[in-house]
Amino acid sequence: MNASAANIGVVGLAVMGSNLARNLASREGNTVAVYNRSREKTDALVAEHPEAGFIPSFSYEEFAASLTTPRTAIIMVKAGRGTDAVIDELVKVFEPGDIIVDGGNAYFPDTIRREKAVRETGINFVGAGISGGEEGALNGPSIMPGGSDESWVTLGPILTSIAAVAEGEPCVTHIGHNGAGHFVKMVHNGIEYADMQLIAEAYDLIRRGTGKTPAEIADIFTDWNGGELESYLIEITAEVLRQIDAETGKPLVDVILDQAGAKGTGAWTVQTALSLGVPVSGIAEATFARSLSSHPEQRRVAAALPGPDSTFEVDDVDAFVEDVRQALFASKIIAYSQGFDEIRAGAEEYDWSIDLGAVAKIWRAGCIIRAQFLNRIADAYAEEPGLPVLATAPYFADSIARGQGAWRRVVVAAAQAGIPAPAFSSSLAYYDGIRADRLPAALVQGQRDFFGAHTYKRIDKPGTFHTDWSGDRTESEAEDTH
Repeated sequence: MNASAANIGVVGLAVMGSNLARNLASREGNTVAVYNRSREKTDALVAEHPEAGFIPSFSYEEFAASLTTPRTAIIMVKAGRGTDAVIDELVKVFEPGDIIVDGGNAYFPDTIRREKAVRETGINFVGAGISGGEEGALNGPSIMPGGSDESWVTLGPILTSIAAVAEGEPCVTHIGHNGAGHFVKMVHNGIEYADMQLIAEAYDLIRRGTGKTPAEIADIFTDWNGGELESYLIEITAEVLRQIDAETGKPLVDVILDQAGAKGTGAWTVQTALSLGVPVSGIAEATFARSLSSHPEQRRVAAALPGPDSTFEVDDVDAFVEDVRQALFASKIIAYSQGFDEIRAGAEEYDWSIDLGAVAKIWRAGCIIRAQFLNRIADAYAEEPGLPVLATAPYFADSIARGQGAWRRVVVAAAQAGIPAPAFSSSLAYYDGIRADRLPAALVQGQRDFFGAHTYKRIDKPGTFHTDWSGDRTESEAEDTH
C-alpha cells in the first residue's frame, strides 16, 4: 500500500474527474491520490500527466492508506446508484472525522439521505455542486459545497485553491448543511435553462423578423455582450452562430437537429419549486420548451394546424433588435429573481442559513451563468439581506421600467406572428401578476369552495368562511382547510 502522502483524493477519472484531479494537483500544497474502478483510466491519467505527481491506487484500501488524516475524497462518478456504491466502499475504509465529498449532479434529497446515513458512522459527507463543465473542472469551477462546519475547516482551503476567481474573490463558499450545496447547484442549473431559452427566443425572433443570417445575428450578440447583457452564455451564442458546418457549408445552427436535451436538473428545479409553492414560470417554460422540442412525432402531426394569416415583417429593424435586447434583459431579471426566490424558500424549508449575496458572488466566474449582472444581485442583497423579491431592488426595478415597453411589444409581436416565445411571455405574465393589486385567485377560491367546501377568507374581516352553495347560500365561519 502507498504510504500516507496525499491530502486529497479523487474517485472517478472520467473527463470531469480527471480534470478536477489535474486542477487540484496544479495548486501549491496539494498532493492528489487517484482511483478509478477500471485500472486503465488510472494508468492513463498518471502516464499522461507525470507533472501532476499523482499517487495512484488500485483498491479502496490502498486509496485510503494513501491519504493523510482527516482523509478527504471527492467522488466524481455518475449520479445515482454508482455514487451510493462508491460511498459504501469508502465508508468501509474511512474512519470517523474523514470526509467524503460528492461532486456530481446529485438530487439534493439524495444528498440529505446520504449525509444522514454517513454521519451515523462519524464520517463527514459533503454534497458539493461543481459548475463550469470540463473547462471549469480543469481551470477553476464555481463550487457550492454543503456539509458540516467541521468538514469545511479541512475542505475549505482545498476547494478555495481550485475555484475560479472573480474580482479577487474565490468562487466558493460554504452554502449550508447537508443538501444545501446540491440544492443551490440545482437552482443554478434551472436558471441556466431559463437564460439559454431566453437567448434562443431572442435569436429566433430576430432571425424570423428581420431575415438576418446567423453570422449577422452573431454580430448583434457580440455587441450586446459589451453592455448590461455581458455574460458567458451571450459570448458563446455568438460563437455558435458564426460556426460554419464543414460538410455542407451551411451555418452549423441550421444543421443541428432542433431537439434539446436535458439531464434532469431543470425538472428538479421546477418540481421542487412546486412543492415549495414558489412560482418559477420562466424556468418551467424553458424546461417545457426542451420537452416540446423533443417530441417530433407530435410536432409533425400538429404542423398543419392553422396560424396567423399575415406574415411577420419588421419595419424598423434596428428598433426591433433593440426591443428584443431590452425584453431579453427584463426577462433575465425575472428568471434570476425567481431562482433566488426558490433558494430563499428552500433555506426556510430545510433550515439552511444561505447567504444569497454570497451565492451571487460565487457564480460570477467558473460557471455557465457567469456574468457581470451577478454583481448587481450581490449588491442588492448586501443592501437588503431580507429582500423579498429581487426584481424590486432599485437597479432591477429601474431596468424593467426602462424596458417594459419594449418587452410588451416583443411579446405582442411574437403572439401576432405565431412565433413561440414561452419564456419571454411567461416572465412578463409573472411580472404583471406579482405587481397586481388584485388577482383572479378570488374567483378560484369561490370555485373551490363551491365544489369542495375548501373555504375562503374575506378582505373585510378575519376568519375562515364557507358558503352553503347547495342550500340557502348563507355564509358561516368554518375551519381553515387551506
